[in-house]
Order: sequence, then C-alpha cells, then structure tokens
Amino acid sequence: MPKPKKPAPGLPSRQQILDFIGQSPRPAGKREIAREFGLKGQEKIKLKALLKDMAEEGLVDGKKTAFHRMGGLPKVTVLRVVDIEDGEAIAIPESWKPDDASPPPRLRLIEKGRGSAVKKGDRVLARTEESNAGWRAFPIKKLPVREEQLLGVVEVDGAGKAWLAPTDRRIRHSAPISDLGGAVAGKLVLAESVGRGPRHGVKVTEILGDPLAPRAFSLIAIHKYGIPNAFSDDVIAEAELAAELPLLQEEREDLRALPIIAIDPSDARDHDDAIWAEPDGKGGFTAVVAIADVSYYVRPGGALDKEARKRGNSVYFPDRVVPMLPEILSADVCSLRQDEDRASMVCHMQIDAGGKLTDWRFTRAIVRIDEVISYEDAQERIDSGKARPNLQNLWDCWRALEAARQNRDPLDLDLPERRVVLDDQGRIAEIALRERLDAHRVVEDFMISANVAAAKSLESKLAPVVYRLHETPSREKLIALKDYLATFDRKLAMGQVITPGLFNRLLKDVSDEAEKALVMEAILRSQTQAYYGPTNVGHFGLALASYAHFTSPIRRYSDLLVHRALGDGFKLEQAAPKARLPRSTGLSEQDREDLGRISDAISTAERRAMAAERETVDRYMAAWLSSRVGEVFETRITGVQKFGFFATIVGLGGDGLVPVSTLGAERFGYDEKAQVLEGEETGTRFAVGDRLRLRLAEANPLTGAMKFELEEGASSPVERRGRPPGLKRKGKHLASKRGRPGNIRHQGRRR
Repeated sequence: MPKPKKPAPGLPSRQQILDFIGQSPRPAGKREIAREFGLKGQEKIKLKALLKDMAEEGLVDGKKTAFHRMGGLPKVTVLRVVDIEDGEAIAIPESWKPDDASPPPRLRLIEKGRGSAVKKGDRVLARTEESNAGWRAFPIKKLPVREEQLLGVVEVDGAGKAWLAPTDRRIRHSAPISDLGGAVAGKLVLAESVGRGPRHGVKVTEILGDPLAPRAFSLIAIHKYGIPNAFSDDVIAEAELAAELPLLQEEREDLRALPIIAIDPSDARDHDDAIWAEPDGKGGFTAVVAIADVSYYVRPGGALDKEARKRGNSVYFPDRVVPMLPEILSADVCSLRQDEDRASMVCHMQIDAGGKLTDWRFTRAIVRIDEVISYEDAQERIDSGKARPNLQNLWDCWRALEAARQNRDPLDLDLPERRVVLDDQGRIAEIALRERLDAHRVVEDFMISANVAAAKSLESKLAPVVYRLHETPSREKLIALKDYLATFDRKLAMGQVITPGLFNRLLKDVSDEAEKALVMEAILRSQTQAYYGPTNVGHFGLALASYAHFTSPIRRYSDLLVHRALGDGFKLEQAAPKARLPRSTGLSEQDREDLGRISDAISTAERRAMAAERETVDRYMAAWLSSRVGEVFETRITGVQKFGFFATIVGLGGDGLVPVSTLGAERFGYDEKAQVLEGEETGTRFAVGDRLRLRLAEANPLTGAMKFELEEGASSPVERRGRPPGLKRKGKHLASKRGRPGNIRHQGRRR
C-alpha cells in the first residue's frame, strides 16, 4: 500500500488545513499543523494568523492546542450521555455552544461488551470518529458526574440571604443561593451547584413560577424524574404526516355495522379499546376487542417511533397527561372516538359457556364506535335494567369470563386507589378512594382475554413476543411472609406449591377486617414486580401461562411491539403510500435483535412513571390537607422505623410520619427484627396495623410530606384497635414500606 503523499512545503491552503484536521487521529493544534506541513520560523507566524482568520470566517473552532472544523468535533473531547437507545448510549459534546445553524451532534458511544455501562447524565472522555453512518465515540475514561439540576423554592431569611428549599423530601437541608438569576422569594426554580455540592451554594438556571399554582405538582415530578414532555419538530412533523394516512378501507375488514362500545373513565383523555359481544347460539359468545391501530401510523425506524420508544409509556397526572405519542395521534387520529371511522387492530374471540377462550384471530379493520360511556354510566344502566342489548350482551359474556376467572383463581387483592378531582381552574375539588365497580371488571376481563390471545397467537407462529411477566414470589419473601403470619397465629407451609389461590385462601380465612388489611398488605409485599421481557415465565398474579400487553398501544410501547409482531404473523402489512414515512408496519430487524434491551428500557420507563404519578398524588394530598392541620384523624400504622412510625388516614390515604422525638421524654427502643417501637418504662408499643387517632401537625405540598402527632400529646394512651380481641402477636413483626411495591392494578392499566 503506497504511503500518503507528503504535503508540499510552504503555507497550506484553508482546505488543506481542514482536510488535515478532519483526518488526524490525534487532536490537531497549531504545533501538529506546522509539523505536518513542515513550517518553520516566519511560516509558523503566518499559520497563526491564518488560523485566526479561519476562526473568524467560521471554518474552524478551538484553541491553539486543538482545532476542529466548525460544526465538527475534536478528536478527543468530553461527552455527556443524554439518552439510552436500545441499550446503546447517546452522547453530545459537553462544551458545545449551540446555535440555530449548528445543533450539537449526537454520538453513539461504542462500549466494550453487551449493554451500556454508562447511564443518562454520565460524563466520559472519548475519542470521536465521523463516518457515513454518523458520529461515533469510543470511551477513554469515565469522568466525575457534575451535580444534577436541583428543583426547589426560593426562600429569603431575615438577614436577606436567599436559600433553595428542596421539593424532594429526601433532601433535608436548604442550599444557599449565590446567584438568583432574577428569581424572587416564593418562586419554583431549577438550580445547579456552583461548588462541590449544593451545600456550597447553587445558582438559579430557570424560573418555573408559582410552586402552588395549578399544574405545578406534576411539573415538579416531570423535572425530578427527567420525563420527556416536549416533542421535537421532526417528531411533530412525522406525526402530522402519519395523521394524513388514508384508512385503506378496501384492505381492512369492515366492522362499522357492529355496535362496539368504549367504556372508559369519565376523565379519559384517549380511547384505545372498545368491546362487543353477542351469544353464539351454543351457550357461548362471539366477542370482539377493537384496539387503536397505532402500528399503522407509528412505523419502525422513524423519528416518531424512536421518541415513543424513549418515552416507553404515557404518564398520567391528575392535571395532565405526558403522552407517549403527539396529541394529533394520541387524542385524535388513533383515539377511538364515537361515530367516527377509525383504523383498528381487532381480536376476534370465541368464548364457550364456561368462559374458556376456544378460538381467536386477528385482523386489521375499520370500526365506528357506537358509544363512548363512562364506567359509572355503564354500571347505572345495567343496575337500572335500562341497558341496550349491546351493553347487556357484554355483561352476559363477562359473567362467563368471570366464572373462568374464578376457576383460574388469580391473586385477588382489593387495593384502594386514590382519585384526585380538579375543578376547571386546576384546583383540588375532591380526593377520594376510587369506587370499584363491576364495569371495571367487565372491561378488564375482556382485555385480559385479548392479551392472552395475542400471546398465544404469536407463540403459535413462532414469532417474537414481548411478554408481560410476573414471577412467583422469591423464597426470601415467602419466609418473611411466613414469619409475619406467625405473629397472628397463622401458618404458611413452605413445602407446598405456591399459587395465587393459596394467598386468596389465606385472606378468606381472616374474618376481622382490620387484620385482613394487614395480611393483604403483607401478601402484596411478598410479590415480585411485573416487567416486560422476551422470555416467558408466565404471569403469577393472573395465574396465566402466557400473557402479553396488546390493548393499549396509544400509551404503552410494549403493546405497539405486540401489534407489529401480530401484523407480521397474520400477514397484515399495510405499506405507507407516503414516501417520507417508513414503509413497514411490522417488526424491524433491530426490534427482533434487541427485544431484550427494549423490554428492559420500557420496564424502567414504567417504574419511573409509577414513581412520578405516586409522588404527584402525594403532593395533591398534602395540599388538600394543608388547610386541615390541627385536625384529628383516624389512622393506621403502616411502617415502623428507628426514627418513628408512619401512619395513613383510614378511608382516605396519605402517609405521614410520627417522629419518635414527639412521643415524649420516655425512651423508645426499636426492635429491628420485630419492627416495633416500645417504651422502656411504660411498655407502650407501636406496631404495624395499630389503629389510633393522630393529629395532623404538618402538610407540605411541595414535597408531599406530612407529619402527625399523638392526639393528646405524648402522655396519652394508644388505642390498639387494629387487632381483634384475644389475638396476640408474637415473634417477629414485619413492617410495611411506604408506598406499594409491585404494580398489580385492578383498574387494568398495569396488569
């Protein structure tokens, strides 16, 4: 192979310098350029002037130690990881100075081994390389992570000094503010550290507004968890293009004559499922579950698909939805609106008299929803006997499905769910426990049947499946449950086969409602967390061998992948007639190869959404109760720690801490194994399940934190109403953690 031609002596041209900078394997500074072109003496002085001119002309950027093309990158530079796509880290230059004409390049971080060892926010020193496929970077070493942005409220003390009061309850101390950035006391702001940590001082980087204004609580969660809440122009443009796709009626099954019904919450922002059933004349039913055909509009490989994959799911707050898809699709074109033609992926099911799913098939169809009604409205019509035949048929079919469900005996935990109702101005109108209706169970059982059909269909065609997985409780958690039940003189034999029905029987054996609530929480703590994955381990909680999410592709990326696989399996491809959209509606090769990584990513996104939703409801709860500080509530202890115990308001929810320091002068010993606080002099004990009246002492809407105190002060006796007469606790106590582990929901959103 011939050696590269040595440059001719003399001052190089602008293009020669640019070519050298672009091809140099090392950072190219003035010294390297001079050496490459053999420059000496006065030529080096002329080179310095030339490089200065090139910088002023916008051809190069950098310092004398390392130049690079304007709009390009140094060969070695510091990068910040901004995203993880399909298990691969995406980074941008940390020192990039963005302008309208030159946005920062996105580099794929090429790491050794499988999977990404870095996470979002990490900083790395890396060698960069540009190819036809775009920019790549090869990490040299990981650098210390700079302090993340802090969210808080500006406070000014009596001396006029400004402080940042954090909105995260885990951060206990305010930070001094060295630069207010125009913010004033009482404003919600974003800030970053100016020293080695926030306690050394912070500067305000963005003013967000009034922390107690409507919509502020969800905004706090969005910023805290880094939830993407704005769509880029290219994503919006692709969504608008997709929205114009024709329905291709001649290529779809026409189901517009079926009086299909969508039953949803009264405040639903989108409608992605609808159901229909009628007797088949043999004692069973023919049923249809129609789901928004999102895979027709969101095709693999496009900007829209990449954004949906990054988000993983929609996030639902009391005041807003952060959707997985732009509103033109999620709330309009894909949403199954009443009396409008809509593209749908349909599961046709045959259900026998015993509720068994005997046959199924999938088609692409065009549907026209006969009616969109709320759960409450549907229930009222059934209860009053005024239901139309199409609604009554759904209930009749459900009774068969319910019988099959009872025979299957899935885990049956009646868990209350808080509902925040806002008025037109976004203010809290009511917070109450959501009523559980048969109408919820009807929709849920139809959806579960369609999800089972989807999983089994893909298995029969040897197609890739993104399963919804829920594993059997671990031995460690079962031992903890066994020890806890022993405190109620109840037994859990470890040698038997563990099934959901075993837990159901444990609950049925408990007659006292207070004790049943404790046992139910203990059973819930013993469960693993549901997740997504391509390798089937079954769904323990639902007592199902094969289960996949098919029914909510508007708000879950997992369901979109299942739709694509079904389109492939049933040969339902519908090419896009618009050249600027990806043609295929099926799984891409990348989808097939990276299904494990994608599943891990969307499982992580789901957990992020759950935490953000839960914390936001906690903030609304604290705001709702902030005007009732000083009132006494009936509560139940839900957790015990060395520093105090947590209690929740009976019938309403809302956890608050009773610090041990408020229990009086008596010393309280903490039994870690038994999870009990016990007074050394009086023997007063605080344990999980105890019911007592507590006074609300604090309610902080910014953090969602609340504090309680004993009703009559530290000397008052504790009323132990959580235990039926004659029942003695013994041995180990197991305290519940704050919040609910796991994600088995009765409303069907996350089962």
